[in-house]
Amino acid sequence: MTPLKRPLSRPFFRFNNSKPTSLRSSIKNTCPTNEASTSQNPIFNSKFSGSTMPVFSSDSSPLSRFNTHFSNSRKQPYLTSKPQTFPQIRTFCVKKTKLSASDDIPVVSTVSGPIHGSQPIDAGSSMRKPISLWPGMYHSPVTNALWEARSSMFEKSWDGTQDSQTELVAKTPSKSRTSIAYKFSSDYILREQYRNPWDEMRMGKLLEDLDALAGTISYKHCRNDDGATRPILLVTASVDRMVLKKPIRVDFDLKISGAVTWVGRSSMEIQLEVTQSTPDSPDPSDPVALVANFTFVARDSKTGKSAPLNQILPETEHEKLLWKEAEERNKMRKQKRAAQKKDVDIRDEDRLNALLAEGRVFCDMPALADRDSILIRDTCHENSLMCQPQQRNIHGRIFGGFLMRKASELAFSTAYAFAGASPCFLEVDHVDFFKPVDVGNFLRFKSCVLYTELENPMKPLINVEVVAHVTRPELRCSKVSNKFYFTFSIRPEAMKEGLRIRNVVPATEEEARRVLERIDAERSQEAYL
Repeated sequence: MTPLKRPLSRPFFRFNNSKPTSLRSSIKNTCPTNEASTSQNPIFNSKFSGSTMPVFSSDSSPLSRFNTHFSNSRKQPYLTSKPQTFPQIRTFCVKKTKLSASDDIPVVSTVSGPIHGSQPIDAGSSMRKPISLWPGMYHSPVTNALWEARSSMFEKSWDGTQDSQTELVAKTPSKSRTSIAYKFSSDYILREQYRNPWDEMRMGKLLEDLDALAGTISYKHCRNDDGATRPILLVTASVDRMVLKKPIRVDFDLKISGAVTWVGRSSMEIQLEVTQSTPDSPDPSDPVALVANFTFVARDSKTGKSAPLNQILPETEHEKLLWKEAEERNKMRKQKRAAQKKDVDIRDEDRLNALLAEGRVFCDMPALADRDSILIRDTCHENSLMCQPQQRNIHGRIFGGFLMRKASELAFSTAYAFAGASPCFLEVDHVDFFKPVDVGNFLRFKSCVLYTELENPMKPLINVEVVAHVTRPELRCSKVSNKFYFTFSIRPEAMKEGLRIRNVVPATEEEARRVLERIDAERSQEAYL
């Protein structure tokens, strides 16, 4: 390949003659300078020769950041002879270290067993690490740290000469307990990763982190005392309903902690708590903002059949209470699956006709339809994407947290376009993962506002449905992978300004049945709580 040649009047990087295998070479400046711009504790110093040629030199600091900020007053060329201004901030993060196959990633020690102590994972620490080829590394700083931590569990191979059943041991919840610390108050770069345009928390990224942490905890529970992990596949089977107890702010420190609370033969439940203390909290003594329960199932890596798991041994009264609650939830899930297998085609015709009444007016006499109502089909949105290798998990399939984030972001956009104001996340209902998503699949997310609840004019509820379809064009098939149900509200300030939320009505019997199923599911959840 012919190397690209550029005139010396253009910006360039000059590397020294260190070993070609290292991308962390020092950058030395050999040109005269007239002015310099240096950050606090920099790793790069930008020096400008004349007014057109910046040269970046390396500092000896082992770990630091540098923000090159070209203000409007400083002109910077960009592949043209005419100078241009660059108001954006570019961040360079480099850590000088030599990595080898035998070296441990430093964050691994934060999820070690209680023998070594278990400190919260610093959510910003992974951003200062070199780029890794581990799956899921690009998603967020937290998933980066978790994937790195989880990778250590595969460094020791399992001796397959022994029967896996005889190697099962009972482990306490404390052995799998893991925490993540988000230092939003002091880490500006981390805060920017999770801030939405309204300076609020991006809930989709938080859901992604919850799934990653739950997966790491599940692998931690399956490890033996010597650190080896049996050759099993652990996949997310379902996520219970998550209700936001109080708003989560992006300018205060946040913590996620969790552990295995219940184990069956081949499935386990992990409970996670999101905690944050804020001065405006209605109850400062209760920092819990969100509780999430993830169910993982184990499969043999060779046969694909269910695999037995290490049992759980609750010690404290609180751990025993969590085990009892998880046991009840597991029984409810089994009853729900059994009920779905029965004939449930008998419906309340009166309820169906009442739902369809206004929809038929829209279809048959649109000029006479209620102007405060809208059809479900007129609230639909869609997002399609190819599943890339960078989105896979350690088993080569698409990371479940990635699907949850994409569904959450589409649901937020759907509610935003429907209401005409920024929505507030309230809850995500029970999620079942019906079908795994593989690299190379064509994934389609379809969303709609299924129904609204307008009993409280100052706090209307917008229920959004998102369905993920795995499409294989070469096989001419499309199957449902996941169904997500999100609930949003609108801020009281927007409602006071005269904003009105419209009623949503179905136009077909199939849509009416979906609405009734969701309403009944909501009522059954409230009755259980």
